[in-house]
Amino acid sequence: MIPIKYNVRSLFVRRGTTLMTIFSIALVVLVYVGVLALAGGIRVAFAATGDEATVMVTRDGAQAEMDSGFATDTKRLLGTLPGVVKDADGEPIASGETMHLQILERADGSEANVSLRGVEDEAFALRPWLEIVDGRRFEPGKKEVIVGANLVDRFPALELGKQIRFGRDTFRVVGVFDGGAYSSEVWGAVNDFGDSFRRSNYYSSTRVKVASPSAVPELIDRIEADQRLQVQAEGEAEYYARQSATNSQLFVILANLLAFFMAFGACFAAANTMYAQVSSRSKEIGTLRALGFKRRNIVAAFLIEATVLGLVAGLVGALLALPLNAVTAGTMSQTSFSELTFALRTTPIALASGIGLAVFTGILGGLPPALRAARRPISELLREA
Repeated sequence: MIPIKYNVRSLFVRRGTTLMTIFSIALVVLVYVGVLALAGGIRVAFAATGDEATVMVTRDGAQAEMDSGFATDTKRLLGTLPGVVKDADGEPIASGETMHLQILERADGSEANVSLRGVEDEAFALRPWLEIVDGRRFEPGKKEVIVGANLVDRFPALELGKQIRFGRDTFRVVGVFDGGAYSSEVWGAVNDFGDSFRRSNYYSSTRVKVASPSAVPELIDRIEADQRLQVQAEGEAEYYARQSATNSQLFVILANLLAFFMAFGACFAAANTMYAQVSSRSKEIGTLRALGFKRRNIVAAFLIEATVLGLVAGLVGALLALPLNAVTAGTMSQTSFSELTFALRTTPIALASGIGLAVFTGILGGLPPALRAARRPISELLREA
């Protein structure tokens, strides 16, 4: 085998061409990892939202809360089922909730739908991890709302203390909260929102608490077997896992499409660099062949150079992508058709995928020049100036 040290040193003899190729492949890695970071951010946001000991009930056939709706009496019936946890007063821990959409203006002047969630007091008991980071909770009946922390900087009208019109009423923002995917929502009293949007006596969903995650399947079977209800049920954790998959899948597909087309172009840059290496080292290649190195040794030598080229480019691209971690971004949710705000996550898997893409690009671009170098006759190689 030709010493690897020779391969690496030879690769950087023509530094200008090599550095340009590294930069072009690194840009491919940066874009690829960036889009994967979007998908990762969505998955993290939804993963921090679902509770494994909570059962979520929606209209039979509904894919998400936004397209669900059933009578408020259903919640009362759900609370009577065995397995539902009771509070200190003997009341079932169950929250009937409604979903509404409101168009608001972003800080940049564009507009987007924002999800409004009407909740009952039990909603906070079901989500003890939800934290008020500024201000206080809303008081039912007073037309007050609390705003998800991810929305405050993106929508000026939702800043703490401001008044904003939802439906036919004006609400005051009295608090800011942090809580997974809920941080992209505005919360208010279910009856207040019902009055404002003239949509009373219904719920989009109801959440009920069970004693432990192991009790979830039994309660789900009991709910779906009850002919009085005509609803569907699933674990809240499973619901948000499904929402996560739906919303992140688009970015995974986009990342792979971008990777394919951009990597295809970067292959030409890698091939150009390796062709230049072959052309400038014809006598070296001929000498190596004359010394007894076989064609496969020459092919392996240039493929090692191409691999090193891709690996360096991948590492550079990964370093460029690291600052994207925790950057706040927003997109339209594919299930609620509203603004979904989250922090990008450049996970180790995304970085490793980007580096792997760069190495593959380098090898694919270096293969034709390597084969060309190995196939040329020794006499022809030694005659070149």
